[in-house]
Amino acid sequence: MRVIGLTGGIGTGKSTLAAALAEMGASIVDADAEGHAAYRPGAPGWRRVANLFGLRVIGDAGSINRKALGDVVFNDPDAMRRLNEAVHPLIRARVEERLAALRDQGARIAVLHAALLLQAGWDDLVDEVWTVTAPPGAAAERLAARRGLTPDEARARIEAQGPQNVFVERADVIIENDGTSDDLRQKARSLWAERVESEGTTHDPD
Repeated sequence: MRVIGLTGGIGTGKSTLAAALAEMGASIVDADAEGHAAYRPGAPGWRRVANLFGLRVIGDAGSINRKALGDVVFNDPDAMRRLNEAVHPLIRARVEERLAALRDQGARIAVLHAALLLQAGWDDLVDEVWTVTAPPGAAAERLAARRGLTPDEARARIEAQGPQNVFVERADVIIENDGTSDDLRQKARSLWAERVESEGTTHDPD
């Protein structure tokens, strides 16, 4: 099974590209969805987050209030570091289980969709890295609209990911999302034909 790591800053359009790749036959492993599962009430991730930040990040139904958690960590680099140290190993373990299951099922192409693929050191799980980029203003507008944030909150969350050049410098493929969603889907189709159909699917990390 060949594994493509799909990453990029938040708001750049990774989810749209992942959906297009899924339509072409890729199996998607969404690290954010695995994070949601790790945060379920009573799960190890839930307990770790509750122990770190207390009731201020717990919602009325007992689940982690991700907006409240974001308000804490995106304004405090030390809090972000402690959160990542607590939950990244749990999410990675879930991702590894999903990839192993796909191999057992005979999947040909898997896409690990992870915003922090490079920062978390998960690129050892993939054969190559595809990075989606977008103009900063467009990314902030997209993020604010999707998550109900103010422009300042959206910019703060983008900046909290650290230097954006890390996404580009360590990429095997760079996809510039500077047009419409249809334009991005067309780029996905072209890349699939060029890098997947033409090169085969036998790659696998050591």
